[in-house]
Amino acid sequence: MAEIISPITRQVTKGSQESVTSSVEINLRDVENCLIYDGNGVSIPFRTLYQDRKSVIIFVRNFLCYSCKEYVDDLGKIPREVLEDAEIRLVVIGQSAHRHIEQFCLLTGYPYEIYVDPERCIYQKLGMKREETFTGSAQPSPHVKSGVFMGQMKSVWRAMTSPAFDFQGDLHQQGGAIIAGPGSHVHFSHFDMNRLDHMPINWLLQLAGIQQTIDFSDKPKIIHV
Repeated sequence: MAEIISPITRQVTKGSQESVTSSVEINLRDVENCLIYDGNGVSIPFRTLYQDRKSVIIFVRNFLCYSCKEYVDDLGKIPREVLEDAEIRLVVIGQSAHRHIEQFCLLTGYPYEIYVDPERCIYQKLGMKREETFTGSAQPSPHVKSGVFMGQMKSVWRAMTSPAFDFQGDLHQQGGAIIAGPGSHVHFSHFDMNRLDHMPINWLLQLAGIQQTIDFSDKPKIIHV
């Protein structure tokens, strides 16, 4: 498990969970009063998410993004008892209007907390990237099952068939992940370089203190008898 440090946190490459490539300075006090909204449009301060317990907070690009949708599909597969036993709060934050939350949860099967930051207050103040950067050595997220072409076609189709036709967020905004709390203590952060740069979920859970490994494979299980 990574050494706990605050407010400086560590960005880990996908080549090795133990590799440290750079330090990212994050001060949650800069964003603690930013408002986030639930599916009913009710606002709460961002600090509410991590004041009382350790929280794994995932920021996604936009709700039409195929890679974000498939990542949240897998977040929804985490057993509730795993989170409850470790007293971990799991939260997804998007940057669309709040009216898109309910449909996104129905689409992904995600049963945990989800909010939106429609003004991108937190994204901007924490310095999450806009535009995408790809490197030849980068490994795509193991949670993205669709190829780029088919994934983009799925995104376009969802946009066209959505009750409210819009892009459900800034298409250029990238997301990230933070482990924080209790209080303003930051344990870890990762800012996505591109749409495929999500932190593997099992790594996040381990960094948060959960040792159980979750199987996110869609392949049928083979039972040996």
